[in-house]
Amino acid sequence: MRLRWRISWFLALSLSTCSAQPVADISVSQLVRETVYNELQEHERQDSWRYWIESNTQKNQRTEEQVETADGPVTRLLESDGSALTPAAEKREQARLNHLLHSPLEQALLRQKYIDSEARIGRILGLLPDAFLFEDAGEVSGCLRLRFRPSPNYVPHSIEARILHAMSGELCIDTRFKRLVRLDGHLDDDVELGFGILGRLYKGGWCRLERIQVSPADWETEQIEVHLSGRAMLLKGIDYETSEVRGGFIPVPPRISFAEGILLLGQTQPRVQHVATSTLESEPASLPAAR
Repeated sequence: MRLRWRISWFLALSLSTCSAQPVADISVSQLVRETVYNELQEHERQDSWRYWIESNTQKNQRTEEQVETADGPVTRLLESDGSALTPAAEKREQARLNHLLHSPLEQALLRQKYIDSEARIGRILGLLPDAFLFEDAGEVSGCLRLRFRPSPNYVPHSIEARILHAMSGELCIDTRFKRLVRLDGHLDDDVELGFGILGRLYKGGWCRLERIQVSPADWETEQIEVHLSGRAMLLKGIDYETSEVRGGFIPVPPRISFAEGILLLGQTQPRVQHVATSTLESEPASLPAAR
């Protein structure tokens, strides 16, 4: 899912007077705040993209095509465990999309899931400037590497914040655009959930997020890795392993509907393994003519 993040009014106010100073003239903490501000503001542009996703979990490997719409992404399964869909599986996938197209309830559920996910990511990203201390680790190819560790002055007030605050790692920022390029984090200690009543995440878990520029103003998530283990209530094991790679980014008309997104998924789109430079200047995919 696209990372479009909401920003609270006080953060917008605090950064509204920020100018485009050279990185050398601002502190590391200010650079992080401005980068977070830029990421949180991306949703205002309403740009949308179409791309493929390869995901690997404990259960299976899937290749999907995804189209971003005004109400959340819609996807179509292309391959399962490295094999193209059988005619029966293709028929089930088409039936699922037809059901979504004609079900206001399913659309509402998908829309709410999208809203909740965007809000959760926004809350997590918004914690970065205050939850951590940052240390300059050098610049490579226009990207500033920042090591981060938990700030002793920050007090987390939610489970999300407690898990995030237990991490340390490295943040990479494109200093030309003040945009997030990569985030690597790992748990240094066990994290108790609900004072240990709800469960515990074991130290050693890690996550990775990588972003790429797909247009002069847009950045998209290219890779996500999450590897966590622990125990939940009643000693049920937690073993969350997921790896996701995205590519072939093609712009689509902004603010399209669920129905238009599903129609686009019906158009044949060749998969590519890497985003070409020409993608930055490519024309949006056109919607199929109504019949």
